[in-house]
Amino acid sequence: MHRTEVLKLLRAHVAQPLDPHEAEMTGHTIRFVEAQADCFLRSQLSGHVTGSAWIVDPARTRTLLTHHQKLGLWLQLGGHADGDPDILAVALREAREESGLRGVRAVSPAIFDVDRHWIPERRTEPAHWHYDLRFLLEADPAEPLTLSEESKELAWVELGRIAALNPEESMARMVRKTRPAA
Repeated sequence: MHRTEVLKLLRAHVAQPLDPHEAEMTGHTIRFVEAQADCFLRSQLSGHVTGSAWIVDPARTRTLLTHHQKLGLWLQLGGHADGDPDILAVALREAREESGLRGVRAVSPAIFDVDRHWIPERRTEPAHWHYDLRFLLEADPAEPLTLSEESKELAWVELGRIAALNPEESMARMVRKTRPAA
């Protein structure tokens, strides 16, 4: 499994001006990917790389969020790499599968945000880390949405309202990074 490309993306990301917490999480992610040949597989029980989609409208004033079925939180769309080292492709796949959007596209091939978060133990899974690589995607909010089994609800949310739905710093950081379209 090739880790070269994702390491290039992570090193380019950490070279950008990041807040100290994101820089630290990106460093942890780089070390994890360097150390774990199976970092893209769920069978890597200490943790694994995931891909997320921060989907914005063309004006960059709204983002598409899912009310996650298992977690009960409003979050960006995304999921497990399941062995795919092309994490942008993972984010695009998850965006399409979880929303039904067909016209969603990457704004850039660069990583938009990195988050490392702890996943508590579940019935068949031990507690583990998600090393989440997030990409900025764009879609037309007029395109019909299709709810997947992973979501209770999907909604286009004004950036200024996101904190009321999910006050977590990782969400606030992505809101701060979202720049209006030129």
